[in-house]
Amino acid sequence: MRSLALALIATWALVGVSFAAQRTQTYSGEIMDSTCAAMGSHEAMMKSNSNMKTPKDCTIACVQHGAKYVLFDAGTMTVYQLDDQKKPVPFAGAKVVVTGTLDPAMKMLHVANIKAES
Repeated sequence: MRSLALALIATWALVGVSFAAQRTQTYSGEIMDSTCAAMGSHEAMMKSNSNMKTPKDCTIACVQHGAKYVLFDAGTMTVYQLDDQKKPVPFAGAKVVVTGTLDPAMKMLHVANIKAES
């Protein structure tokens, strides 16, 4: 009986952690392309391509060549994959706040909303 009670407690604890991980949160950073985010900045790409003058230009060009939109947190050097590739389009190269739920295993943000950082 005691082991059954412990098993139930452990199960409820895991369920609680699972629900906590799924709650909506906000994440700050720059909407960037996955290629430049892997390098930590747009600097190298912009130096090698004279038609890329701004982070927005760079992000758009890299996405057109197969990269994905991501949220890049420069403070922690964390790259979050974005499940929605349409919502970030107007924010390419901009600092934003993304509201959504994080799948920590995949570092995938399920995007609910994106707004410009104020």
